[in-house]
Amino acid sequence: MNDTATPPPGTGAASVRTPPGTATSPDDLTFALPASPGRPSAPVRRRRGGLLRDRDFRLLWIGETTSGFGSSLTAIALPLVAVTTLHAGPFVVAALVAVTWLPWLVVGLPAGAWVDRLPRRPVMLACDAVSFLLFVSVPAAAWWGVLTVGHLLVVALLAGTAKVFFQTAYQAYLPTVVAHGDLREGNAKLQGSESAVQVAGPGAGGLLAQAFGTVTGLLADAVTFLVSAVCLLAIRTREAPRPRVRRATTLRREIGEGLRFTARDPYLRVLTLFGAASNLALVGYQSILVVFLVREVGVSPGAVGLLSAATGLGGVAGAAGASFLARRFGSARALIACELLGAPFALLIPLATPGPGLAFVLVGGLVVVAGVVAGNVLKSSFRQAYTPRALMGRVSVSMQFLNYGTIPLGAVLAGALGDALGTRATMWIMTGALTLTGLILLAGPLRRERDLPAAPQR
Repeated sequence: MNDTATPPPGTGAASVRTPPGTATSPDDLTFALPASPGRPSAPVRRRRGGLLRDRDFRLLWIGETTSGFGSSLTAIALPLVAVTTLHAGPFVVAALVAVTWLPWLVVGLPAGAWVDRLPRRPVMLACDAVSFLLFVSVPAAAWWGVLTVGHLLVVALLAGTAKVFFQTAYQAYLPTVVAHGDLREGNAKLQGSESAVQVAGPGAGGLLAQAFGTVTGLLADAVTFLVSAVCLLAIRTREAPRPRVRRATTLRREIGEGLRFTARDPYLRVLTLFGAASNLALVGYQSILVVFLVREVGVSPGAVGLLSAATGLGGVAGAAGASFLARRFGSARALIACELLGAPFALLIPLATPGPGLAFVLVGGLVVVAGVVAGNVLKSSFRQAYTPRALMGRVSVSMQFLNYGTIPLGAVLAGALGDALGTRATMWIMTGALTLTGLILLAGPLRRERDLPAAPQR
């Protein structure tokens, strides 16, 4: 899914040493980062293993990879609970996706301003604790025989709210843990591990559902939030203390600063509009994919998980290839190519039939996910390097407000169309719309650039 994003649905949210001096490596030529107020330059570490040799980044990576694995279980387990245990239809399943992302519209903008005021790590720890309790409640309710669709909707809504704060804090926290010149490598490793666990997670979720019941995967997800919290607690690098001063601006004014910076910048503006349109169509078809495969194509829960796992390999390839594509063709050109050339393969998915016809789902999903993840690596690294540090949380959430705000609309629209027209017809509509969204990137300055800029033009 496009953040300007994150990853395909169901992935977990993730993510100072800034000594003086400047250095640029071949891997980071696109984003050479000159020193500026509030953004000291840092040397780029070049050694075998890269950032994984760095203890604090390694802890962050382990914690968020584990959490991502659990969330990828939930991506399959939650719809399967609704479909197989509570006998829900396409609209209810799509509504679960919609309410998960609804908090971006409700609390997204103030969350960015609050995160810019608060230490980021405590915010992330609190979100992990809340998410753990929420996902434990689902198997507990099922074992007591009181689980309802309403319960699932409440859990999805509150877990989505926790994710708003976690992901906003993470976007601002990552530059604290790694040097600025290493941001693209850090994002690539996090996105790559996210994609890798999507290979294992959905398959494991489907097999757990087949062997032990559909709610078991949600219990496994709950445990992963504990692992994430332990890893965050073990990180030694601390954010610089913030002076206690009386603020001269209101929360509304601070939110407005982030919105204006995003709306006036030609690069951020185009990426935001593209992400909003792309997510509407992308999540639209993904929100009913489980229903389409189980009821229209006749796929078993275990096979649904294995198909989702196999398409996740595209994300691994996309994360691994993003830096190479940026070096070889330029980051702006690579971004446009990933989004424009990958999306049309989604049109293969509605062609799925039982048996060999499932190859359409596999190939289409592989290429779409590869393009999305490669684009996310490039966009996330660009935004973190390009945005002034003081505005990081607010700019991130201003973009995500619109990017993620269209997700509930896409999910509800797909669910309603699924009930009215059938899931296969709806899949054609949503994948067709996704194919056209990449044209938005050609409306701004990206089409004239080889590389994305390192800083806003004065």
